[in-house]
Amino acid sequence: MVAAVERAVTELGGIDILVNNAGIAAMAPIDEYRLEDFDRTVAINLRAVFVAAQAAAKHMKTGGRIVNIGSCNAERMPFPGGAVYAMSKAALVGLVKGLARDLGPRGITINNVQPGPIDTDMNPADGAFADMLRKQMALPRYGGVDEVAGLVAYLAGPEAGFVTGASLTIDGGFTA
Repeated sequence: MVAAVERAVTELGGIDILVNNAGIAAMAPIDEYRLEDFDRTVAINLRAVFVAAQAAAKHMKTGGRIVNIGSCNAERMPFPGGAVYAMSKAALVGLVKGLARDLGPRGITINNVQPGPIDTDMNPADGAFADMLRKQMALPRYGGVDEVAGLVAYLAGPEAGFVTGASLTIDGGFTA
């Protein structure tokens, strides 16, 4: 991550926007959850976000934007086996609130986007959990990646210059 940020700075002359969009979900009940999966989940879903934000912030000027892709599971985990995933995404909420205080005086914003059921490879609209998830939503359909991208674009743009430390949920009413 640090190398990617440094390369962007070298090749593009700086960095204005960072979107942290990596994540994994290893699901298992607590008595079956492997410590290796715990460590990997925390490394990818939380540590990597911190490392990338730290690296990018060193090069950002006033108006810089950091957007993390979290999950509505930070607020609601509707089935067993998802505790570690939910924990990793809930930790992003605290990280963003703290980093908003660190970066705000420099004019840099940082926010979370918390998608719910979105049709992706990790959680397809025709997957094993799809029917169960749709039944729990106010809008009983999966969202599209373009809908999430629209929210990210808003947070990365000038219109969101006064939005920082926020976790914005886009989940079809899953957490409503």
